[in-house]
Amino acid sequence: MAKQAASGNVRGSRTGRPIMALLDLLGRRWCLRILWELRDEPLTSRELRTACDEASPTVLQARLTELREAGFVELGEGGGYGLTPFGRELRETFMPLHRFAERWRSKSGARV
Repeated sequence: MAKQAASGNVRGSRTGRPIMALLDLLGRRWCLRILWELRDEPLTSRELRTACDEASPTVLQARLTELREAGFVELGEGGGYGLTPFGRELRETFMPLHRFAERWRSKSGARV
C-alpha cells in the first residue's frame, strides 16, 4: 500500500487522498509499462531499461522508487525488481484498459 505521512497525506498525492495518488500514478504511461514488463519474473534495472526503452538510469531509478513507495514493486534478494501481490492485482485489473487505450490510439492517431 502507499506510504502515508503523519498528517495522513499520501506521498506524491496532490490532494492527499490515497485513491487520487493511485490514479495519478497509474495514469502515467511509464507506470503501466513497467508493471507490464515485470509480469513474469523479476528483472534487473538494466533489463528494465532495455525493455522499457529508457535510456536514463537515473530516470528509471526515480520511477522504480516511486513504484516501490506506492507498494507496486519490490526489490528482491537477487537484486531484481518484481511485483508485489498488490502490484500484480493492479496490473491484472488495469492492463485490459491499457491495451484498449493503445489500440484506440493506434487506430485513431489520438493521444491518450
